[in-house]
Amino acid sequence: MLMLSTAAATMSPVGLFLQADWVVRAVMIGLLLASLWTWAIILSFGFRAASVRKAINAFEVEYREADDIDEFHRRAATRDQPIARVFSAGVTEWRRSTTGKTIDREGTRERLATAMGATVAQEIDRLADRLNFLATVGSVAPFVGLFGTVWGIMRSFTGIAQQQSTSLAVVAPGIAEALFATAIGLFAAIPAVIAYNRYSHSVNRVEQRLNRFADGFHATLSRRLEMEA
Repeated sequence: MLMLSTAAATMSPVGLFLQADWVVRAVMIGLLLASLWTWAIILSFGFRAASVRKAINAFEVEYREADDIDEFHRRAATRDQPIARVFSAGVTEWRRSTTGKTIDREGTRERLATAMGATVAQEIDRLADRLNFLATVGSVAPFVGLFGTVWGIMRSFTGIAQQQSTSLAVVAPGIAEALFATAIGLFAAIPAVIAYNRYSHSVNRVEQRLNRFADGFHATLSRRLEMEA
């Protein structure tokens, strides 16, 4: 009974970590830290993406109900929202391009499109900033875990050679510790890959909505430009 308890303790995750050598321990610690940071990104990005979608919905409703663009801009310019910054970029460029005595309508349209397009790209870069880490963990973690596995198996073979025994008691601990490194690598990689694919789709949806808003606002300003010319 005591032998079974000792074997179970040795084969537990903590036991496997403690009996591993420093190389495999370093691999395990690195993968666990990557997994923790991955989950922090997953949770924080989930809340941020939901907040951005909610802000876009509310802003579009207010924009459609606004009678005066300048008045609405005074209320919305200070909001810390991607869509508000796209809107402000359009209004700011409009004011710069229409303050002179003569107005270049084609040039104004091009500058409006450029200003809002650049702001959309900047906001998407900011939103997707940490997604590259998820992609890196998803692609690299299994190979790091595999490195730990290969190292552990090599260590097991060394133990077999030293003890001149192929019994399960000699081989099992090293093999288990080696496979545990792979398991940790998969534990870090699988959520990262799933989250990256899901959140990349969310970022694309946000980009599409910001571009649609920018196109609609550009059309509104173009009509206003024609009326004032």
